[in-house]
Amino acid sequence: MPSAVLIANPSASQFTGGGFRLIRDTLAGGYDLRTEWPVAPHETTEVSERAAYDGVDAVFAMGGDGVAHHVANALVGTETALGLIPVGTTNVLARILGIPSKPLRAAEAAIEFDPMPTRMVRIDATTDVGAMTRHATFSVGFGFDADVVEVAELRPFAKSRFGGVHYATTAITRLLSTWRSEHPNLRLECDGDRFDAVVALTQVHDPYTYFGRLPLRLTPHAPEGIATLAGNDLGVSRAAEIFSRAALGASHREATGVRFWSDYERLTIDAEPTTPFQADGEMLGRAHRAVVTPVEDAIRVLRPPAG
Repeated sequence: MPSAVLIANPSASQFTGGGFRLIRDTLAGGYDLRTEWPVAPHETTEVSERAAYDGVDAVFAMGGDGVAHHVANALVGTETALGLIPVGTTNVLARILGIPSKPLRAAEAAIEFDPMPTRMVRIDATTDVGAMTRHATFSVGFGFDADVVEVAELRPFAKSRFGGVHYATTAITRLLSTWRSEHPNLRLECDGDRFDAVVALTQVHDPYTYFGRLPLRLTPHAPEGIATLAGNDLGVSRAAEIFSRAALGASHREATGVRFWSDYERLTIDAEPTTPFQADGEMLGRAHRAVVTPVEDAIRVLRPPAG
């Protein structure tokens, strides 16, 4: 019988004790299972790293995208697979990768899933506190996008109760109060092309969304690799155009004040002054410089085959 660790986050919005016991018993039907209850993100990482070092076959993240992010970062480049039991508010990664939305169904399906090589994005950043390397499972944001995440996290109850609606209202408030008058402080360079921006959003998989079942697409058709959208201002009309094109799945290539890159190997971002940045909705700090690169087959995930 394969071995597994179940990491539970009892603060996740849909977590219940009864649900946990049901998931534990279900997974124990297919795995030699042990459970862990880390109380902080760094403990989640440490438990996951130790499991990979010990040769455990799978680590299950029972929580939201935050727990999945920390487990995934610990498992990059190892043979230990990531399993997802979605009990968070938005569960973006689980939705993108085709994991059943109901926790019990996700556990039952995981026993049958094979570990599938899955893309991630690597961020190498220079921050105020030194160098940092982090991987993202579904998104990376610089500037406005990261600021919205940071402000939204200040009201955890609203995040837990209202999910994507909370992020949307926070984005509108920050746009109207601060960002619509911001000047570009990001210099992006990709494939020899340079562009100055106030926001840069990278999607790792298609589609991308924080907003429930509403998919946001940067291109009419799914790109082969990662894709980044940058805007040089966030006036009300420009912001509305960017969002409406993403919601409709229209191309951004012909939009004014916007630059789009896809299927690239390296994106460099320099910020003056420093810019906030996030990965998978987790604030990482403020960066002077960052290099974003795709890592194909970075991690093995228990999920349906792509396509």
